[in-house]
Amino acid sequence: MKTYSFFISLITLFFFSSSSFAQKTKSENIKVWGNCSMCKKTIETAAKDAGATEASWNAQTKILAVAYNPKKVSNEKIQKAVAASGYDTQDFTASSAVYDNLEECCQYDRKNATASSDSKKASCCDTKECKKGEGSCCKDGKCESGKDCCNDAAACKEKGCCKS
Repeated sequence: MKTYSFFISLITLFFFSSSSFAQKTKSENIKVWGNCSMCKKTIETAAKDAGATEASWNAQTKILAVAYNPKKVSNEKIQKAVAASGYDTQDFTASSAVYDNLEECCQYDRKNATASSDSKKASCCDTKECKKGEGSCCKDGKCESGKDCCNDAAACKEKGCCKS
């Protein structure tokens, strides 16, 4: 009887100690633009390479369902990795150079460029320099396309985004 009690106690102790060390995962949905099964593979691979433990993208809803350990990776890191592979996410825009290299079937109708991309930040927000041909300018640390503040000296000074 003592042996039986000892084994029950040992099993109970093992169960509670192992469950306390289990890593908690966070599940989230991220909007990702794309079209086909090739897109699906690239998007899911990029998310997993960034640290997601699970990634499943639905071509109809454009939703990437991810699970990840928030102590090791963040939603932002996953989205940046997906954008770096050529696909716009809800918060990050893929660079035009990477997007242009996607297969023709993978090139989707791009979202409005309201979310800042790393390439646009580097061209005007970080350098405080807008390129006249791009029609971009910085406002509150984000690039806005379709603005002509750099072509207008007064607007440029007001926005503070262009070099003198």
